[in-house]
Amino acid sequence: MDIAQAADDLPAALAARADPEFAARMQRYFPHRIEALGVANAAVVEIADGYFRDRPGVPAAERLLLAEELLARARHHEEVLLGFAVLHKAARRGLGPELLDRCEHWLEKYVSNWAQCDDLCLKLLYPYFLGHLELIGRTRDWTGSPSPWARRAANVAVVKFVRRKVGRTVYELPLEHVFGNCERLMRDDHPYVQKGCGWLLKVTAEVHPAEVAGFLRTWHTEMPREVFRYAVEKMDPRLRRSLMALGQR
Repeated sequence: MDIAQAADDLPAALAARADPEFAARMQRYFPHRIEALGVANAAVVEIADGYFRDRPGVPAAERLLLAEELLARARHHEEVLLGFAVLHKAARRGLGPELLDRCEHWLEKYVSNWAQCDDLCLKLLYPYFLGHLELIGRTRDWTGSPSPWARRAANVAVVKFVRRKVGRTVYELPLEHVFGNCERLMRDDHPYVQKGCGWLLKVTAEVHPAEVAGFLRTWHTEMPREVFRYAVEKMDPRLRRSLMALGQR
């Protein structure tokens, strides 16, 4: 594959689908203005998948090089998503530990909003971790990143692994991982990092309600309002009322 040519062709295909009216409507989902073409997420994936459908057998290593080139050139929101989309179908089996290092770099250098962060976590890292369960713990290092998007990703990248059947086994994210992340990040000064903590606690509460309730009772006086409210959102109503009665909210 000619990497430079592909890095020209794919954004051109994306630009051909641009819809300025849709781009304007997208802005309401973001607290700050984003530079958007107005292309739906599903269409971004369709463009990437269609490109490789016509070019079967491209090695995962070449896809990774293409992703790097696309991200380095990206000027619009959807072009960042496109950089991740070219790797989706190679993630589970085609890429090794090097992908995590690249993801951390991309989060720190190229990701600029919550949607890009969550796309990387849920569409790229999710299938990747299905094939690399032993590497999930490495995301804890991201809690110390200078980038709020890497810090958010430390929690969002693992929400689907609180309890997950993988093949014939069931993987469970250790509670020390969940609570350690949240102790470190729940008071973060970035609202989307706080929301990531609340999301992880909410999902964990569906599997381990008593343990999450204990965590909330211990930390409720130091926990921001939004983190607490996210965490109790799907709890049993009686338990939720009990926790809300703590006076923190």
